[in-house]
Amino acid sequence: MSAPTREGLDAFIGLGSNLDDPRAQVLRAAQALQGLPRSRFVGLSGLYTSPPMAGMDQPDYVNAVAALETQLSPEALLEALQGIERRMGRPVIHERWGPRIIDLDLLLLGGLTCATPRLSLPHPGIGQRSFVLYPLAELAPELMVPGLGRVKDLRDRVGSAALQRLPD
Repeated sequence: MSAPTREGLDAFIGLGSNLDDPRAQVLRAAQALQGLPRSRFVGLSGLYTSPPMAGMDQPDYVNAVAALETQLSPEALLEALQGIERRMGRPVIHERWGPRIIDLDLLLLGGLTCATPRLSLPHPGIGQRSFVLYPLAELAPELMVPGLGRVKDLRDRVGSAALQRLPD
C-alpha cells in the first residue's frame, strides 16, 4: 500500500456480515465500494470468520478489509458507506454488536485523527480486534495507526484465536 498521494488519501474500510450468506454480502459490499465517487478501489483482503463480539448468541461473522484511495472528506466517505449499508438492507437503527446483513466501518483515512459524535479516526477498538488487524495486515502491514503503532505489530499482539481465514 502506498503512502497518501496527491490523488487522495488511503482509506481502509472494515466489512462484516453474519446474515443472509455473509460471504456473499461482504463481496457485494466490496463491489459497491468500487463505485464510490472520487475514489479508486485498491484491493480487498482475504475473508475471515470470527465469533460475534461480547459473546452474543448469533451466527459467526465474515470480515474483510478494503483499501481505497479517495478524495472524499471523512464525513462524505462515512455518508457514502452508510448509504451502501442502507441499500443493502441494514436498518438505520440497529442493535449494538447485533446481527447484521452488512457493517462498513471507516477504520483509517490517511493519517487523520478525529473524534466527533459521528466519527472517530482511527476507528475505536482497531488495536484490539483480530478480525480487523489480520485482514488489514494483508493489505498494509507497515501502516502506522495514529497513536497505536504499526499494523503488523498490533496484529501480533492480539493473536488469532477463534479467527479463521477462508479459502479464496
